[in-house]
Amino acid sequence: MDSLPIKFQVKKNGVWMLLLLAALMAASTESRKAKVVDSFEYIAMNCRAHSASITEFGAVGDGKTSNTKAFKDAVDHLGQFSSDGGSQLYVPAGKWLTGSFSVVSHFTLFLHQDAVLLASQDINEWPVLKALPSYGRGRDAAGGRFASLIFGTNLTDVIITGENGTVDGQGAFWWQQFHKGKLKYTRPYLIELMFSDGIQISNLTLLNSPSWNVHPVYSSNILVKGITILAPVTSPNTDGINPDSCTNTRIEDCYIVSGDDCVAVKSGWDEYGIAFGMPTKQLVIRRLTCISPYSEMSGGIQDVRAEDITAVHTESGVRIKTAVGRGGFVKDIYVRRMTMHTMKWAFWMTGNYGSHADKNYDPNALPVIQNINYRDMAADNVSMAARLEGIAGDPFTQICISNVTIGMAAKAKKVPWTCSDVGGITAGVSPRPCDLLPEQGPGKMEEGCNFPTETLPIDSVELKTCSYKINY
Repeated sequence: MDSLPIKFQVKKNGVWMLLLLAALMAASTESRKAKVVDSFEYIAMNCRAHSASITEFGAVGDGKTSNTKAFKDAVDHLGQFSSDGGSQLYVPAGKWLTGSFSVVSHFTLFLHQDAVLLASQDINEWPVLKALPSYGRGRDAAGGRFASLIFGTNLTDVIITGENGTVDGQGAFWWQQFHKGKLKYTRPYLIELMFSDGIQISNLTLLNSPSWNVHPVYSSNILVKGITILAPVTSPNTDGINPDSCTNTRIEDCYIVSGDDCVAVKSGWDEYGIAFGMPTKQLVIRRLTCISPYSEMSGGIQDVRAEDITAVHTESGVRIKTAVGRGGFVKDIYVRRMTMHTMKWAFWMTGNYGSHADKNYDPNALPVIQNINYRDMAADNVSMAARLEGIAGDPFTQICISNVTIGMAAKAKKVPWTCSDVGGITAGVSPRPCDLLPEQGPGKMEEGCNFPTETLPIDSVELKTCSYKINY
């Protein structure tokens, strides 16, 4: 008698358990059908109406599978929205091996904080381009150059950003080929955008570039912000950020350790740069930390404003280099609030930089170097305060240096300043400058070396809060 209720109870529970299991399975099926959605926000010059993830195009983030085709397919697909609100390509966490790929207008490439773009070491995944017209030849070889990892030309409104995601150039392969003299073409850069307007490159870590890291060229209205650049200080030509024949550029809040120039301001090379005739102008550089062997400006440059810079273990804090045959100009340069630690020269200007594109340069093309202003600076452990050497018959003029204290190293040169073919004035500078830059005395140069008070157009660019929805 007692067994019947027990048996019935088990049967009833069995029915209940089967119903519960069926309900759970149905819920699970519905869950799989409805994707879980998450989102994040980021700051950019422009937001996008359309989005996609690189995984939707067959990409595999295992660090081994080539995703070059996936990136090309993704950009090709998203390019259709250029005139319809633009698009963004999301790269999630993972290691995404890829060769060179091009971006399009009204486009954002966004890297998750744990995303790594790994540059392919298969040379067949790097197209060869013609030499830049303002250079006439490649930097490494007389021929053309490999396309950059992320490349674009004749574009409008391009954003390359992330949550401090990483672009790893795996440069050791290229550095070895360069040192062995085995390259027929110039090494690729990590990011290069040409003939473009409205560029943002921000919140990324760039590692071990084969050569230069960031190269906007023949472009305008450019923001480079929050970039960390890391490469061995012995790596060849791994310049940090090189604005080249660009107008209205802002570089700020970056940390750069490289094997060459921290920031190199450029505008072509010799007769090719003169013929191309596109200087770099309206450039703001602020809040940078640079640890690199060199820092420089060279040829065809006007209205550069640099402030709040820390330079460590560089050959020179600020270098202006040119030569007979380079032509062009470097003028209206303003630098203030710069701190320098351990360097050969605090200031170096030279008119004897002998590197030429070829033997066809014009020996009568003399550069104009004038209105160079340095103020409110401090340096320590410096071997030589300054090496300022103009060109005979073509002196560097209107040099102004004020409120600068340079602490000399224990084994510093006996003569802290060497000057030739230069002219200008100084005030409140220690150690005492050379006679070609006479000290004006206290209170006599209150208006000297003034930093411009008016802002450049790039400083008025307003950033927007954009969002992206992630589908799991």
